[in-house]
Amino acid sequence: MGNCSSGEKAEGMCFGSSPHKSLHNNGCRTSKKINGKVVLMKKNALDWTDLGASFVDRVYELLGRGVSLQLISSLRGDQAIENRGTLGKPAYLENWNTKISVMDGDDSFNVTFDWDESVGIPGAFIIRNHHHSQLYLKTVTLEDVPGHGPVHFVCSSWVYPAYRYKHDRVFFANKTYLPSDTPEPLRYYREQELNDLRGTGSGMLKEWDRVYDYAYYNNLGLPDKGREYARPVLGGSQEYPYPRRGRTGRAPTKSDPNTESRLPLLSLDFYVPSDERFDKVKLSDFLAYALKSVGQLLLPEIASFFDKTPNEFDTFQDVLNLYEGGIRLPNGINHKEIRACIPGEFFKELARSDGERFLKYPMPDVIKADKSAWRTDEEFAREMVAGVNPVVIRCLQEFPPASKLDPMVYGNQTSSMTREQLEKNMNGLIVDQVIKNKKLFILDHHDALMPYLRRINSTSTKTYATRTILLLQDDGTLKPLAIELSLPHPQGDPKGATSQVFTPAEHGIEGSVWQLAKAYAAVNDSGYHQLISHWLNTHAAIEPFVIATNRQLSVLHPIYKLLHPHCRDTMYINSLARQIVINAGGVLETTVFPAKYSMELSAVIYKNWNFTEQALPADLLKRGVAIPDSTQPHGLRLLIEDYPYAVDGLEIWSAIETWVREYCSFYYYTDELIQGDSELQSWWNEVRNVGHGDKKDEPWWPEMKTRTELIQTCTIIIWVASALHAAVNFGQWPYAGYLPNRPTVSRRFMPVPGTPEYAELESNPDSVFLKTITAQFQTLLGIGLIEILSRHSADEVYLGQRDSSDWTSDVQPLEAFGRFGRKLVEIENSITVKNNDKRWKNRLGPVKVPYTLLYPSTSDSQRAIGLSGMGIPNSVSI
Repeated sequence: MGNCSSGEKAEGMCFGSSPHKSLHNNGCRTSKKINGKVVLMKKNALDWTDLGASFVDRVYELLGRGVSLQLISSLRGDQAIENRGTLGKPAYLENWNTKISVMDGDDSFNVTFDWDESVGIPGAFIIRNHHHSQLYLKTVTLEDVPGHGPVHFVCSSWVYPAYRYKHDRVFFANKTYLPSDTPEPLRYYREQELNDLRGTGSGMLKEWDRVYDYAYYNNLGLPDKGREYARPVLGGSQEYPYPRRGRTGRAPTKSDPNTESRLPLLSLDFYVPSDERFDKVKLSDFLAYALKSVGQLLLPEIASFFDKTPNEFDTFQDVLNLYEGGIRLPNGINHKEIRACIPGEFFKELARSDGERFLKYPMPDVIKADKSAWRTDEEFAREMVAGVNPVVIRCLQEFPPASKLDPMVYGNQTSSMTREQLEKNMNGLIVDQVIKNKKLFILDHHDALMPYLRRINSTSTKTYATRTILLLQDDGTLKPLAIELSLPHPQGDPKGATSQVFTPAEHGIEGSVWQLAKAYAAVNDSGYHQLISHWLNTHAAIEPFVIATNRQLSVLHPIYKLLHPHCRDTMYINSLARQIVINAGGVLETTVFPAKYSMELSAVIYKNWNFTEQALPADLLKRGVAIPDSTQPHGLRLLIEDYPYAVDGLEIWSAIETWVREYCSFYYYTDELIQGDSELQSWWNEVRNVGHGDKKDEPWWPEMKTRTELIQTCTIIIWVASALHAAVNFGQWPYAGYLPNRPTVSRRFMPVPGTPEYAELESNPDSVFLKTITAQFQTLLGIGLIEILSRHSADEVYLGQRDSSDWTSDVQPLEAFGRFGRKLVEIENSITVKNNDKRWKNRLGPVKVPYTLLYPSTSDSQRAIGLSGMGIPNSVSI
């Protein structure tokens, strides 16, 4: 086309060869205007206390230092820079200074690009934020690209000032490419983006960093504070294997170079990649309820103001008063004193509080209809299949129950139960026959706890390792037959266990003893639930997948697009847990019976973790509560037909699996494509060898060579992050918000006949029960935490929903996702029908609480918030 004329230069139609200018070395071309729309949130809209942010950014705009976008061609390479797409001329957001941001509101800006249509379709853009403060970029839409039409960019990312980055921030259009199919002009940008996200592996990470990296759990203890606050490093050893967490790079402590230093208790300045932080709506909800529920309990002197018996509930009515009347703070404790202990950000967010009295809690579902039905044997058993921890009960296949503990170390740990003890409550049946008919079940916490019980009981805890035997009755309900309470032998572990067996009774001292036996079993189950079923098997286990997905799978990759919604907020909530919940002296150690040994106990149990057994069908088969049956809809027959968690769970599992199969099959139509996908193989190699590196040599890992393995893997990840987490999390307040139903600590052993404690049990059984289980202060701290954890936030995105309908431009995956959503709505309707069917007694129980923990809430376009007891969020986000 020759050289440009002076007139063309004046019109801005000819561009030089600078990489930051437009259309390098392509000669003079006719440029077309492309109108774009940019949706973002300004920092001052997100943080109204930062009054300077808006003013400084406006000054920067006046000085010509605004926010620019530069399109990158997906079809034509830059002749000046090898392997990079041709760049368009920078275009600036228009009218920044005329926009008045609304709190928590989006701003929409126009942007006009000059683009040579012969360069082809833009596949990405560079954004440079020349302002003083960061912004949250949501979407960019090009309205009419010549020869193509609209082009959508779903960004959902913080963009800090340009000087904070070593490389340009690049966002890609909502196209999907396997690595080998990436258009050559975009390949450099795809690879550079992943390199930036991986970081260098060293140095302390800052707020604006976007680095995803791994570390051991070496940040729970405070050895500088004394030996009592030291904790072992979890991960990287055979003694304490553990999934990896996100790296922060903080310096080690003074007294232990292997322990990472900690921030002040209530600091929120811990590092996670900027895009993993809670958004302001969610953080606002979280902090407001945190302060209302537990903030005041961080003042030690408050513990002394409670009623006539310090640290004790005197009657069950005292417990009910928490919900019916509330507890007022004493006059001597005012907000100024609380402010001295709690950062200002907590109080800033308290403005969103719902106005409830400071220490009045919502009524837990388990006592709404009947204040005492929780004490029945039927409800005690029902919650093993429909409560907050329905993932432990298994079919008993031998009697007496055996142990897998090494007899050379722990001696004889076989149960001391006898057939006669069980058969007196078996309606004329005999043990051997019901075992043969697969109608005897066990809730077994014996082996998990026995190795640690001597250490646990050296603290203020006084508890047992328990086994609970149950009979499946003809009406589908479970009947408790016996509870065994075991302790290590006083003459040493090789001597085995000493055990007591208790059987059901309704009246007199025997009835009171039986109620205590159930409480000890519930304490075991509550601790195992929090440490293993909830924390280890969902929160901790899923974090390495989140890290690896961001490090090894480009945003252009189909598996990234599939899994990304199931990674949301996980790193942040886990970091928050490490900061205030599972740390030395934190809420969990204070309120759950293993106390200071809680996390190392979870590391020992992680030795038995198996990724493939996290699949629901595999889990049900392993526990013996289902058997293979090709005539059944999911290829399994449940031995407990009325098992709400398993019944609803299999429906959800099947829906996820179908969706994943349809999605993956669209991009991988041969196994060879999986084997040749460099990013996918790097992702899986890193998950196995780094993220779960302590388990890398296990034979059960899928090899990631076939579509079947990919579909299985992605289904498990989505199941764990969404449905499994929902099943073990959002029932906490309905069932455990009333602590007598789910006590977390036992402080006394079972009273022995002939002692004053036994006499007190005869004369005042309720008082002894309350003195045995979780104390008053621990109760308030514990239920304050689980109230927060049981709430759905205002920005919840449920399974079958997405933040944006433009998350991909591929039609067939969008259609498959639509079918997935419609199937989940069908499941919702089915759950409602089953809950109203009186044949299914385990779905409601004596407490009249319908089973809704696996109700997807996909149909909830309004995304209802609060303590609904239903809804499956996409991710482990609370």
